[in-house]
Amino acid sequence: MPFTILPRIDRMDWAALACCAIAATSAAPVHAQYVNGLSATVEVASDERRRGISWSDGDPVLRGTLSLPVAEGLSLDAAAVSLWGSDRHGGADGVADVGVTYVRQVGGWRLSAEGRYHLFPGSSHQGYGELGAGAGFLIGPASIDLTANYAPTQSSIGGDNLYIAASAAIGVPGTPLTLSARIGRSSGDVDDPARAARLRPDGAYWDHGVSIDYLQDRWFAGLRYANSDIDGPGSAHTGATLIARFGLSL
Repeated sequence: MPFTILPRIDRMDWAALACCAIAATSAAPVHAQYVNGLSATVEVASDERRRGISWSDGDPVLRGTLSLPVAEGLSLDAAAVSLWGSDRHGGADGVADVGVTYVRQVGGWRLSAEGRYHLFPGSSHQGYGELGAGAGFLIGPASIDLTANYAPTQSSIGGDNLYIAASAAIGVPGTPLTLSARIGRSSGDVDDPARAARLRPDGAYWDHGVSIDYLQDRWFAGLRYANSDIDGPGSAHTGATLIARFGLSL
């Protein structure tokens, strides 16, 4: 898939995106650069794909992020992404993810916990919250992470949702490149099949991906392969794809 930045400006609610941008944070904190405790990034990407599903209907997006440490291991986070009228999320013009993250090192383990709420400017009754926990450790030059995210039963997602994932990353010696891979599974109970299809269009499913990322000074870029085993109604923008991104740490 060729990478081109051609956002449909005529469909964008600029006021909504501005509100998102004020609250914006990081899907990739590894690229953040701290200045007086505050870290921020801006980037463009050829798709906004989460857990194997495109949230932007396969369209390019703009993303802004902020992270503010407030105590040892504790930070306030926010991220804003343009969705240009996402059909999956009720015609939302964007998504703003706001929350808090706590990270603590215990021996060789890196433990984390988070709470996050997803807001969808430009669409009503679409927001939902979720909790997450993770554990990571090093094996030589590689890092391994196990994570779980749970969204309790909410009407906007037609039930509850559990996502369990494992990922690994390793830096390429002598280069500014990092290779990583991930596999995850989404499942949960369904109260309203139509609403539950937002996050699980084919019921419980697996997703996986591999990526290569480049980081040099304040600039970063990446190329990611993403796929899932979703194969049923609502499976548009859930298959194999390549996603390119380019950004700057502020």
